[in-house]
Amino acid sequence: MKKDLSSLVELLSKGAVEFAVVGGYAGVVHGCSYVTADVDICCLFSEENLLRLQKALSDVHPVHRMTPGHQALRLTEENCGQFKNLYLDTDIGQLDCLSFVEGVGSFLQVKESSEEVEIGGVAVYVLGLEALIKAKKAMGRPNDKEAVLQLEAIQKLREEK
Repeated sequence: MKKDLSSLVELLSKGAVEFAVVGGYAGVVHGCSYVTADVDICCLFSEENLLRLQKALSDVHPVHRMTPGHQALRLTEENCGQFKNLYLDTDIGQLDCLSFVEGVGSFLQVKESSEEVEIGGVAVYVLGLEALIKAKKAMGRPNDKEAVLQLEAIQKLREEK
């Protein structure tokens, strides 16, 4: 198995996980030069979808990045409802799973604001440029502000065509 971030997206797609790529990786897809160390996704936090996510990632040993001792991901029918976000480390990279994107909304709103693109030969939803700009502005961190400048320049170039 490849050790790169697009492999995470491929695993999720093959596992029938309902998700959309958001954050820095979405910016890269749109042409932003900002480099990101993780894959941020917004996904449906239903019991079924979270269990599919766990199964899809099982071969890359997902662990909770924010817990002492980095506990293994162990989702069950009983505990799925306890999570709003999952911050995971895997053998092939970091994956942040969000139920909500600041400036855009819930997974369903994110999906509506996304476009289908091909990443590594796999068709996936990626947050659209306009929605990504809104999300980055809402976050307001220094790296988000830099990304907004690039994304707005890309948006302007696209409008001029």
